[in-house]
Amino acid sequence: MPKGELIVSGKFEWWSEKDKANIRNHKDANNNGISFNDILPVFDDPYFYEIYDTKHSDNKQDRYNGLGYVEKAGLSVVQVVYTEHGRTHIISARPATSQERKMYYDRLRRIYSEM
Repeated sequence: MPKGELIVSGKFEWWSEKDKANIRNHKDANNNGISFNDILPVFDDPYFYEIYDTKHSDNKQDRYNGLGYVEKAGLSVVQVVYTEHGRTHIISARPATSQERKMYYDRLRRIYSEM
């Protein structure tokens, strides 16, 4: 897949063609495509849950899966794949699966029960 233009937004970056593919392939609850720009607030979620991706990481790059909340019509908990080399490079984003949402909310309950 051609990468297209490198889009930079603050401390984030992504390839324009990958963003277009993400919009085509991943829809929110209202059937709107999910752009990388739409999900940037997920990184501001104070309960953002970062998971190291052992399957897709290698000696050239570390990949992460993140789960967090986005306050946007049609979206709530989002799963995002990214790397970090100076900027956070977004690879993909989609609504979290029911299992991922459960993982996110279970973690939130644990945090609040310890307060």
